[in-house]
Amino acid sequence: MRTAELFESKPVFSLEVFPPKPDADESVIYRTLEELSDIHPDFISVTFGAGGGKNGCKTIQIASDIQNRYGVESVAHLPCINLTERQADEILRRMHENGIENILALRGDRTDDMEGTGDFRHASDLISFIRNNYDFNILAACYPEKHPESSGAADDLKWLKYKVECGADHLITQLFLDNDYFYDFYEKSCIAGIEVPIEAGIMPVTNKRQIERMVKLCGVQLPKKFVRILEKYEHNEKALRDAGIAYAIDQITDLIAEGIDGIHLYTMNNSYIAHRIYEAVQSLISVSTCAAE
Repeated sequence: MRTAELFESKPVFSLEVFPPKPDADESVIYRTLEELSDIHPDFISVTFGAGGGKNGCKTIQIASDIQNRYGVESVAHLPCINLTERQADEILRRMHENGIENILALRGDRTDDMEGTGDFRHASDLISFIRNNYDFNILAACYPEKHPESSGAADDLKWLKYKVECGADHLITQLFLDNDYFYDFYEKSCIAGIEVPIEAGIMPVTNKRQIERMVKLCGVQLPKKFVRILEKYEHNEKALRDAGIAYAIDQITDLIAEGIDGIHLYTMNNSYIAHRIYEAVQSLISVSTCAAE
């Protein structure tokens, strides 16, 4: 099923997982998926292989297994920064052969020592390539606090609209910790004529190193309330985990009350945290679903 169709009657609740590293025990991810499937998410997305390269094959296999073994719709991530058109075509063909209908088309992260060696400079190039050659449902990323490389919010919105014009059917945001950024972004997106569903990406922050990495990578702003939590509990692992879960629940509660399109939970392959959050907001999603009907 195409994910864009899921938004027609309810707010969507979806999850993200990542494949194991090449030398890791693959049974762990399948135990995690078994536990996550109990949530009955609308879909589960799979990042393109920890470590990249050939490990992207695991993405295809896991995305296929999510559908065929666990009966949950799947989305396969596809970063294009180091792909040639020939390589992209081969991956897309294998995805199609494995019954995958939904692809999250991404540029991928640049590194200090690598600017990208492929034929695609931007995610929009990959989106156009997919739209012109295949019949996938295409998802794309967006940034409530603007992309770190963007010159400003207006420029970022212009290019986001271009992604949609190229063929993106559904958007998922990068994580944010202040809902006001999302509301402002969503309003401006609507004014700009972006009419596809926009899911709010939520990452429960459960350790200090995790958020420091995300601040550096994505430019996420830390609200004062969150900073106080981090400072108070950073030396108590369990307390910080529970505080991070509670913070994510508060975010989601507020977002659902405002009638957003959906929630995409970055699980970090932690089924315990995902279950804690879903159990806290499940009734809110159900009420919103009834209201939509």
